[in-house]
Amino acid sequence: MLSLLPEDEFQRISPLLQLVHTDFKEVLFKRDVPIEYVYFPCDSVFSVLTFMQNGTAVEVGTVGNEGFSGIELLIGADTAIDTTICQVAGHSLRMRAADFREAIHGSTALRRLAERFLQALLSQISQSVACNRLHTIEERFSRWVLLTHDRVKGDHFHLTQEFLADMLGVHRPSVSLVAGAFQQAGLIKYTRGNLTILNRNGLEQAACECYAVVRKRLTQLLGLDRS
Repeated sequence: MLSLLPEDEFQRISPLLQLVHTDFKEVLFKRDVPIEYVYFPCDSVFSVLTFMQNGTAVEVGTVGNEGFSGIELLIGADTAIDTTICQVAGHSLRMRAADFREAIHGSTALRRLAERFLQALLSQISQSVACNRLHTIEERFSRWVLLTHDRVKGDHFHLTQEFLADMLGVHRPSVSLVAGAFQQAGLIKYTRGNLTILNRNGLEQAACECYAVVRKRLTQLLGLDRS
């Protein structure tokens, strides 16, 4: 996302950015807790989770290098609406919340870009709601893996079945069956939580329409391009 900024704007905010490593399952924000930092993922991926009273969590959105976490600050809020955790470990550029508020004050290039990402994120969330209600686990599995693949470097990333089951809102045995079938079909290789994409075209064919819709909107709004 930051690469889309004009050079002078990036140079203005670059002293405010700190490169940090985000670990798998690291909690970046907790619901109703004040936001201290904004995170711009480089090669990491974040999950936005909504928790029920019994502790069950469902993923409502994901954020990669096309955007940032801490979107609540853009609309003037100080606390997180939902909990955000690191889905795929990697690096991010971190900015203090106070500095971000100052950087988006007025009609700055960063604010305009952040507003475009907000539109893309809201679109992604609404599409995910429909997808989780209407489409099969095989289609949702493919959508999720493809969106993650778009945001990481290379064809390999760490992903446990337990974590993916939580993200899709299903039981772990269901994920095991789907992962096994996809591996047998030569679409992926999955061993001890390490997933490798073997046939991306095959995954795109197995996915529902939602992957193409989300990707198209990201491309239109932010110029998302895996290349």
